[in-house]
Order: sequence, then C-alpha cells, then structure tokens
Amino acid sequence: MFGEFTPRPGGETVFTVETTPIKYGPGVSGELGFDARAKGITRAAVFTDIRVKDLEPAQRALKALEAAGVDYIVYDQTAVEPTDRSFQDATEFLIDARADGVISIGGGSTIDTAKAAALYASHPAPFLAYVNKPIGEGRPVPGPVMPHIALPTTAGTGSECTAVAVFDFVEHQVKTGIASKFLKPAQAIVDPEFTYTLPALVTAATGFDVLTHAIESYTAKPYTARDKATDPTLRPPYQGANPHSDLGSLEAIRMGGRYLVRAVMDGADHEARNAMMYAATMAGVSFGNAGVHIPHAMSYSVAGMIRDYQPEGWPAGHDLCPHGISVVVNAPAAFRFTADANPDRHLTAAEALGADTSGGANNAGAILADRMIALMKEAGIPNGLSDLNYDEADIPGLVKGAIAQQRLLVGSPKSVTENDLADLYRDAMRYW
Repeated sequence: MFGEFTPRPGGETVFTVETTPIKYGPGVSGELGFDARAKGITRAAVFTDIRVKDLEPAQRALKALEAAGVDYIVYDQTAVEPTDRSFQDATEFLIDARADGVISIGGGSTIDTAKAAALYASHPAPFLAYVNKPIGEGRPVPGPVMPHIALPTTAGTGSECTAVAVFDFVEHQVKTGIASKFLKPAQAIVDPEFTYTLPALVTAATGFDVLTHAIESYTAKPYTARDKATDPTLRPPYQGANPHSDLGSLEAIRMGGRYLVRAVMDGADHEARNAMMYAATMAGVSFGNAGVHIPHAMSYSVAGMIRDYQPEGWPAGHDLCPHGISVVVNAPAAFRFTADANPDRHLTAAEALGADTSGGANNAGAILADRMIALMKEAGIPNGLSDLNYDEADIPGLVKGAIAQQRLLVGSPKSVTENDLADLYRDAMRYW
C-alpha cells in the first residue's frame, strides 16, 4: 500500500489525521445534553430550520439539553444552500445570543452555517477575510472557535467531520467557502433516525454526494505530490490521498454501491438508511482529510448559476440546485477525464462500487463512469446538465466559476485547463 506514496525529492512526507469525535447509532440524539455539558456548553445557540426542528429526533435532542440543564436559544432560519448574506445573518444572531457554544441540527447547509457563525463570532473580521482566494482574502483563522456539536440529518455532506463551510456568493453567481482545521466540529452525533423520513430525491442527492466525495478522495493526487511543508501549520486541510483516507473512502464507496438505491426506493429500509448515514460520515472523515477535486469544483458554478429548477423535496418558491445533484451530474465526465492519471485507482473504485471490471485498467474511466450512470438512472438523478436547464451557451460561465476553485482543482490527479473544463461540461450535458 505504501509503495505508491513514496515521496519525491523535496516532496511532502507527512500527512495528519485530526478527526472529529463521532458518536453513531439510532437514537443517539438523545445523548446531546450529556455531550453539551462535556464540552463545557452552558448556553447553546441551536442552528436548525423550521422543518427539521419539529422532527422527533430533533425534539429528542432539545429535550436532552433541557434534562441536562443546558440553556439554549433556537435559530430556525438557516438557508437551504446558504449564501454570504445568510452566513452573516446567522453570525449576528449568535453574537446577540451570548452563547458559549453552538449546536447544529440539519444537513450540510445548517452545519456549515453554524461553522461560519462560530468563526465570525469567535474571531470578528470583515466577511471576505476568511473566504478562500481568489474570491476572498484567504486569511488564516487565528485559532480555535467556540465548541460546536453537529447533528447531521441527511446522509450526504459529511460536514460534521470537515473543516470547510460552503456558501453561494450571490454577487458572483458561484459557490465558494472557508477552510480551516478550526472549523471542524468538536463533536459529531450521528443519528440515522433523522433520515427515515427523507424524500426519495433528497436521499438520492445526498447519497450521491457521499459516493462522489469518496471517489474523489480516493483518486485525488497523493499527499506526497505536494511540496514539503516548511511550517507544519501551513499544511492544507485537504492534504491529498493517503493511507488513512483510503480506508474510509473505499468502504464508503462499497456501502454506497450496496445500499444507496435501496435507501432511495424505500424509506422503511432502515438497514439501508442506517448504512448510508454511516457511509456519509466515513466519507466526510476521508474527504475532509484527503480532499475533493474536479466534480466539486465544477459543481460550484452549476449551483451558483441555476435557473428555473426547483427539485422535489426541497422548499418551493426559489430556484436551487442541491449540492449532491450539482456534484454528481459532473462526476462521470470528470472520472472519464482523470482515469488515465491513475487507472488502477479508478478501476478499484469502480469495483468497490459494484462494477464489472473485466474490461481492465485501459477502460477504467469508462467502467467507473458507466457504473455511476447506471446508479444515477436507478435513483432518479437528473440526466446531466441539460436536465438542470443548462445548454452550450452556459458553458463559458460555468467554466469561469469552476476555474476559480483552485483550492479544489489542485487536488486533481491530472491538471485541468479552462478548455478541459469546457469539454467536461459539454460531456456532462446528457448521459443517457
């Protein structure tokens, strides 16, 4: 296993593992009060949304806070696919709440909102100060933020274990984010009972986010390809594929191939939904350590430029492209492109996903892409960008947004140019 991670002269020889403590299991949300007290939280700002807060597991979590004597105040206006403005609104709430800790009960949008609020409340600065370059200043976060306990309610983003907070920058019509090891929640409480009532398309979108995270992490440029860090504090949160991240990535891919379609087709299939929730957390640990690359970079402009698209299962009234959909519609095209950089890894990922790999390494990209496309069809995912109302005329704008995501693109096993991205968006227009 270590042979492929042999350092080059002057290359990195070290990878780090800083994992969020995880508690997993049906009903574990009932232990929130104990964990809040253990983190020293006496008054919590609870970030959620108006639909999630009334779910039985969410009510169980709030009652656990009360039983433990933890005071709390609820912010239930977190945005689906948050924006720069919604991050700032949440920060203002947290400052006014005078809380000493934050708790997020929701999907990746809610968890990321809590991360951002905790950051700016702990280390006040102009909003663009910590936002990734080139859109923001990319200023390093000065130090730890107030404790954050994350309770994910979807099996997808893995945000409960990652060091990033992603948002739509409305003015630029693109997604970007903030990245720092200090954004990782202090505790993840992973209760799969939250997913039992999720609609089919929500389950599909978040599940494909799991798969794409995991495959991107497994196929990312290895950590040894980076220059050796002259200062340990400057190692990026996304370090590249490494022996630790490989373990979680491959198991998440295997579980997704086995359980994702089952979870989509039947909400009462608790075995499948439990498995996908665990796979999501494993993928979050792995991609939060190794990173993601081209599909996620492409997704940011897909989500940012969306128009006339309102998916079933999300709040009506405004156009949005859920993160998992914006990612997976690019994935088959991207993996066809990257496969020749490391055919064996792409073929291993395809095999873990349940593909017939008898075609050999020379066809690794096609084999992996075809298996993903087959699963997308079964699960009801849109048929490429054209189903999201994109066409050839949109490609220049999509490319402009994607090429700005250099923090992600540097993790690709293969260099990608603007012309390459244009070809990839073209390939992603329709798959079947």
